[in-house]
Amino acid sequence: AAANVAAERGRVLSEEGERGDEGKMLGTTKTRAGCLPARMTKSLGGHGPRPQGSLAQKGGQARPSLSLQRLARSLSAASRRAVAMAAEANGSDGTFDYDFFCIGAGSGGVRGSRFAASYGAKTAVCELPFATKASLTTGGVGGTCVLRGCVPKKLLVYGSEYAKEFEDCNGFGWEKFDRPQHSWESLIESKNNEINRLTGIYKRILANNEVDLIEGRGKILDKNTVEVDGKAYRCRYIMIATGGLPFVPNIPGKDLVITSDDALDLPKMPKKIAIVGAGFIAVEFAGIFNSFGSDVKLFFRGDKILRGFDEEVRDFLTEQIEEKGIKVTPKTVPVEVIEGEDGKKGVVTSAGGDVEWFDEVMYATGRAPNVEDLGLENAGVETVGNGVIKVDDYSRTNVDTIFAVGDVTDRINLTPVALMEGMAVAKTLFNDTPTKPDHEFVASAVFSQPPVGTVGYTEDEALEKFGKLKIFTSSFRPLKNTISGSTERSFMKIIVDSASDRVVGVHMVGEDSAEIMQGIAIAVKMGATKADFDATVGIHPTAAEEFVTMRDVTREAVKELTPAA
Repeated sequence: AAANVAAERGRVLSEEGERGDEGKMLGTTKTRAGCLPARMTKSLGGHGPRPQGSLAQKGGQARPSLSLQRLARSLSAASRRAVAMAAEANGSDGTFDYDFFCIGAGSGGVRGSRFAASYGAKTAVCELPFATKASLTTGGVGGTCVLRGCVPKKLLVYGSEYAKEFEDCNGFGWEKFDRPQHSWESLIESKNNEINRLTGIYKRILANNEVDLIEGRGKILDKNTVEVDGKAYRCRYIMIATGGLPFVPNIPGKDLVITSDDALDLPKMPKKIAIVGAGFIAVEFAGIFNSFGSDVKLFFRGDKILRGFDEEVRDFLTEQIEEKGIKVTPKTVPVEVIEGEDGKKGVVTSAGGDVEWFDEVMYATGRAPNVEDLGLENAGVETVGNGVIKVDDYSRTNVDTIFAVGDVTDRINLTPVALMEGMAVAKTLFNDTPTKPDHEFVASAVFSQPPVGTVGYTEDEALEKFGKLKIFTSSFRPLKNTISGSTERSFMKIIVDSASDRVVGVHMVGEDSAEIMQGIAIAVKMGATKADFDATVGIHPTAAEEFVTMRDVTREAVKELTPAA
């Protein structure tokens, strides 16, 4: 019987592995993980082995996982008895409905859940009903990035970039023509069709990996219980992946402004828009609306855009966007927004002066952790600041059964980082592989116009850490722009630790910088030296080859020593 179980188990899992977009890979993973019986793992808290149960409580009775149900149906009576014995050997006595329960089905939540399931854990994830704008009652499978962040934003960036192509083509012999009429309504409709398609794909990914999707708002009742719309689920482990929500400061007229959620779903394109903020979102939407023909004005409290980026990148990008007509207004923020005729919004700023009128006032002043009414206090989960969940190197909170990943932990608020963190939690809990997510040398991009790509340390950060640096920079007009008539330039920078010759930071402003930086990031993550860059043969003619042909040191930087008291 045991031999029959093993043979049938391999066949059933193999068949399951052929289903769905990612079925084959995950079927192989399940076979390797040993779903029957589920492997024993040690918790981070050192409480000894924890059996990963294949039984779950439903309707007052323990039930086998879907994999075991399918397997049992295909076996003889003797083999079914062996399956039942193996299931009981997993150690689950019906105390827990799920081994792993995730609150939030965004990028981090979906990745962590499907990997937990692939390692044999009985897994569920809860998520709010779909809507294009997130709130305490609406969300959607796929989360911020897929539904109201990176993906729809990038679609709007693509759409806006055609305006530049229409202008640039004349230099290449295309006859001048009137700029085509753009339909903002059609673009938004196409965007919404795409995010509806994507949320369907994410649901299928969960289903194909036997992750139960429960629609509703999750709330923690205690360290092992999650309630979803009135129904309680007992869980061995809980992972919080609820992300963040746009933050708008409490000023008079707050109810008149829009956020990035709204900007992605506006019924019509504004002719004149004020954007408050200086980070990723503000700079990206400034480029989008500017390219579509809007009059754009950026307001922000600091002295430069993109706080936290390399200083030369910040200065160079500011020059480029001002060249395109975006008005940059540092050290000035609205103190009041007033309602005018025909839906206009008036802005009163900290600088004083007359009221300036806009079609829309968009706030991109950061995002706050989405923890309201999550029940953190019921389990004693610690938070800091404005609700950021405090976690250790393994993404575990101060409560040993509760983990948190993604923007709600405010480490590096990027989708690929949330994916990494969610996967690391699954490996730690269910694959006998305690895994710390590695937050060093994480590449990122700002899809401004022109875009920014970066990996590693800024010059100031590198100087503080390494003490002595060699800096290589290059600014040039790309080949395409030499006859297109465009004045847009590119900027590149390599930061090298003088002692080791290791490249510790690479930064670029210019067309295709994000695509180029993904490849550069591999080399930087692997510890490439400047000599490695120099030994690499470039691809000609490309902008990217500049990274392997910068031979002359622009300057050297040495950390100033603080005199002893």
